[in-house]
Amino acid sequence: MPVPRNVVDGEPPARPRRFVFVLLPEFTLLSFSAAIEALRIANRMAGRKLYDWVITGEGGGTVQCSAGPAFALDCDLPDLARDDVVLVCGGLDVAGATTRKLLNWLRREARRGLTMGGLCTASWALAEAGLLDGRRATIHWENQDSFEEEFPEVQLTKSVFVLDGNRLSTAGGTASIDLMLKLIADHHGEELANAVADQLVYSSIRTDQDTQRLSTPTRIGVRHPKLSQVIKKMETSIEEPISPALLARDVGMSTRQLERLFRRYLNRSPKRYYMELRLQKARNLLMQTDMSVINVALACGFTSPSHFSKCYRAHYQTTPYRERGSQGEKGA
Repeated sequence: MPVPRNVVDGEPPARPRRFVFVLLPEFTLLSFSAAIEALRIANRMAGRKLYDWVITGEGGGTVQCSAGPAFALDCDLPDLARDDVVLVCGGLDVAGATTRKLLNWLRREARRGLTMGGLCTASWALAEAGLLDGRRATIHWENQDSFEEEFPEVQLTKSVFVLDGNRLSTAGGTASIDLMLKLIADHHGEELANAVADQLVYSSIRTDQDTQRLSTPTRIGVRHPKLSQVIKKMETSIEEPISPALLARDVGMSTRQLERLFRRYLNRSPKRYYMELRLQKARNLLMQTDMSVINVALACGFTSPSHFSKCYRAHYQTTPYRERGSQGEKGA
């Protein structure tokens, strides 16, 4: 049932607000479809066309999402109007998908004062274009380590979505719904946004204060407060690892008690668990950045490249250099 229109009697309806979706190769289908569906449903529930959209991409033609299907684009990267909203849709290998042509187009259109956003991993493209310098932003949690290393001038958060002036960003997946519901509410009121959420069977609307990852207890499947505290300290102290003795002391335990706690709930020692966290970050940096292997090692708390390589090979059955594969050892 359409919600009442927020139009003053006698006034002509405003021109639909246009969203320009820029699909990068290997973009995440869910992030894109969730955003565009929210706009479609808003039009339906309002009983009039509040939103319009165009689907673009470099070169026009078609672009394939990470799930396989290819999408026909309406046009190549176009000249835009000042009230257009640009949403770049990223996914796998966003650094490789961020071409010089795309960066030049983003910078040119940004100079007109447009609102621009990145869905899923596309904050990377906006940051590479310099459009997030000094701004708050978010990106999918899997890309956070590499993003922080590449763009220290961006205030990266762990929120599901971020609005900072005329810059928008989401962490991917269903976070697109949360962002669009926020925009719909800002444009046309909470009643319409709630009606859209109901149509989407979306019963738990998140705000920009909600974080994208599960809480530590939920993620590890253990609800032990001291264990959670220690793991959080480990996750935030990758570059300068803290000794098990200090970790234990900080939560009021002995080293032996901490060891038993990890063995009981995680079937590994604190040292082993910490090493796995550091190696996971190292792998993210190797796969997603051009940092040298030496700098990756340092960023993950390894002062000796040979020790880093030995630990990496033991865990992943390959060396950091081979992990790069066809990317080569750029920046070494």
